[in-house]
Formats: sequence, structure tokens, C-alpha cells
Amino acid sequence: MARLTFFRMLVRSEPLRVVQLGLGVLLMVVGPIVAAPLPIPFPVGLVLFGAGLALVLRNSLWARQRYVRWKRRYPRAGKITEFGLQRRRRDSAKR
Repeated sequence: MARLTFFRMLVRSEPLRVVQLGLGVLLMVVGPIVAAPLPIPFPVGLVLFGAGLALVLRNSLWARQRYVRWKRRYPRAGKITEFGLQRRRRDSAKR
């Protein structure tokens, strides 16, 4: 259990949050660039963009506030992104 708390503390540390934020922005920029020229059946660019968006929303208060405003303005599109960003549910019996 001590390892898990150390890992959580490490992930939430300020320098690592900045790195995660930068990686998220990079993935959001690279996603559409990769998706444009590759005619492959699997949407790699969309997956990269979604992963980058998740990292940015997790580590930036400003981005979360903008995302909430956008979601209120475009509720239909917000439902789609919420579906893609949702976490897996934990089974309460396993706790």
C-alpha cells in the first residue's frame, strides 16, 4: 500500500504535472498531423488527440474551465467527448 501512495504522490507532483501537460499538448498537436496523411482503418490521430486531451484536462485548471464552458455551449458534442474520457468503473465488491 505504501508503494501506491508514493506513486500517487509522484504523479501529482508539480514538475511531473508540467511534463504531463506538455506531453498532452504535444499529443494534441501531433494527432491531427499523423491522421491526415495515413490512410489506415484505425483512427490513430483520434486516439492520440483523445489521450492528449485527457492529460491536459487532468493537469490544467484553465483547460478544465474552458472545457466545461464548451460542453455547456455544445451539449451534444460534450456527450461524445465525455463518453471517450470516462473512466472505467471499479467493482465495489473487490474493495
